[in-house]
Amino acid sequence: MFDARSLLTELGYGAGDAYDLPTSEKRFPDGAQYRIEIASVEGPAAVDATLEAAAAAELTVHRISQGSGIQMSTDAELGRMLGAARSAGVELSCFPGPRGSWAPSPSNLTGAGHNLAYQSEGLDRLVHLLDDVARGLELGVRGLTIADRAAIKVLHQARQRAIVPADLVLKASALAGLGANPLSAVDAVEMGVDSLNVPSALTLPQLAAIRAAVDVPIDLYIEAPDSFGGFIRTYEIPEIIRVAAPVYLKVGLRNSPDLYPSGLHTESLSVAAAREKVHRLQTIHQVIDRFCPEATQSAPGAAGLGVPAAAL
Repeated sequence: MFDARSLLTELGYGAGDAYDLPTSEKRFPDGAQYRIEIASVEGPAAVDATLEAAAAAELTVHRISQGSGIQMSTDAELGRMLGAARSAGVELSCFPGPRGSWAPSPSNLTGAGHNLAYQSEGLDRLVHLLDDVARGLELGVRGLTIADRAAIKVLHQARQRAIVPADLVLKASALAGLGANPLSAVDAVEMGVDSLNVPSALTLPQLAAIRAAVDVPIDLYIEAPDSFGGFIRTYEIPEIIRVAAPVYLKVGLRNSPDLYPSGLHTESLSVAAAREKVHRLQTIHQVIDRFCPEATQSAPGAAGLGVPAAAL
């Protein structure tokens, strides 16, 4: 038989998690260690509120991600969100189209089937998802948050063939089930992921082992929604930046309702949540300023961000 640690070492994955917590020398293209993502910003009013609150607090936001999806926005609504993000030099990462959890299928309602709820059942549903991406790209979307692994692979292949824009940023959603360990992270990169959302409860040694295996940015909830555990890891930020750079510090919100899919019926909640996430970002920067003021942050519009383009 074989020894598991020896086998993993021979294959180049390391013998285990990195308990020595090595300092990462890897960086974003501009040389920065960290960027900020405000997650689940649902609808034009919430995007406006996020950017206004950040500007008033003199805080930089690099990426706004939203989960209701391109599908649930009109062209005018999506255009408004994209225009606001473009003016601010912020990536707007949009969740594309139909997903298994909204499909007329019983599988996502079962305990085991829920694990596959964000993958497309059948080729036709994947076609619908990709059609939604095409619509978004025409309107100027240059950042996608994707849970469907097949869609990630197809869009990466399309990018390699210049069928979709070369600057399209493919971000693996926290719902994609990728990045739980170094092997999964390598698979994600080979699939075409440019920014990897890892499980929000990973320890520092686990994060360090993943960072040793891949170069793409790691996206990590500093405050996770209740659906992802409700963790609040603010005081771990200095070490997270040190061992996991380049890293997106992702701001969610605990004790907040699930807003997917959002609309006028939830707009007041979406706007209030967006403003509170910027408030949480202020507490994050207090920790950074006090304990690791030397940590470097990207400027707005930095290289590698999927800042929206003008509509075609």
